[in-house]
Amino acid sequence: MPRDFAVFLGEMIRNPDEVRAIAPSSAAVARLMTAGVEEVTGPVVEIGPGTGVFTKAILARGIAPERLTLLELNPRFCEDLREKFPGVTVLNRSAEDIRDIGLTGVGAVISGVPVLARPDLQRAVVGRAFEVMAPEAFFTQITYANSSPVTPAMQAELGLSAVKRGTVWANLPPARVFEYRRQPG
Repeated sequence: MPRDFAVFLGEMIRNPDEVRAIAPSSAAVARLMTAGVEEVTGPVVEIGPGTGVFTKAILARGIAPERLTLLELNPRFCEDLREKFPGVTVLNRSAEDIRDIGLTGVGAVISGVPVLARPDLQRAVVGRAFEVMAPEAFFTQITYANSSPVTPAMQAELGLSAVKRGTVWANLPPARVFEYRRQPG
């Protein structure tokens, strides 16, 4: 992982508007973010994979590489992801493009994209993701805040409910993971 950290740090310095975290997520966060993905059917999409910590955890849970699509804005990260994870579809595209990549019936979306306090981004990323997700699918989101990064108002607008999966204190900084699903009915 030292190489991943070096690439991450280099891209954080070169592209501070793109790379918002101060370090790659820990393996413990990756396990929490990807819990349950092995039970879904259909494609799995990861948005904002960065250096691939969550990607590695998704594949470790038994998801076949051909079922996994990554949307990453940073070209250097895309290059590294293609090299590290053969068979995984890596697209150098914004998370907002999720409904334009030809997937439907998506079983899970794993998100490392910072959406906190940006209702426009919440609608564009989370809202569009649910447009291509299966009815029983889930969306997990990492945040460094104490509360849900998708505001209650936006959850209501999108017809979603949120559950806090947990906090991982052994992460820099400590991370919280939230799961979103469509509200029944």
